[in-house]
Amino acid sequence: HVQLVESGGGSVQTGGSLRLSCAPSGLSVSDFSMAWFRQSPGKEREGVACINTSSGTTHYSDSVKGRFTISRDNAKNTLYLQMNSLKTEDTALYYCVKGSSRGQGTQVTVS
Repeated sequence: HVQLVESGGGSVQTGGSLRLSCAPSGLSVSDFSMAWFRQSPGKEREGVACINTSSGTTHYSDSVKGRFTISRDNAKNTLYLQMNSLKTEDTALYYCVKGSSRGQGTQVTVS
């Protein structure tokens, strides 16, 4: 049974930074491609970043490219999303995804 637990969200001012973490149980981050999504009220869910398991290749949505970085620490079995130069439009519930599994998310509020 896969469980994904996100942490690291919070409230920051425009231009600030946050680092989100996703600690899965029941799987190793090194064995699967994983992604970060976000959802805010009234908007469609958006995939913001993903990392390929075998190549380590990363991909980003245009809205976060150059500001967000997805990474993983295999030793800690943790997936990260480093978010810099945050904007008000980055306000959303962020959650990590592996296949059809997702966590409950962590709220990011930028004001």
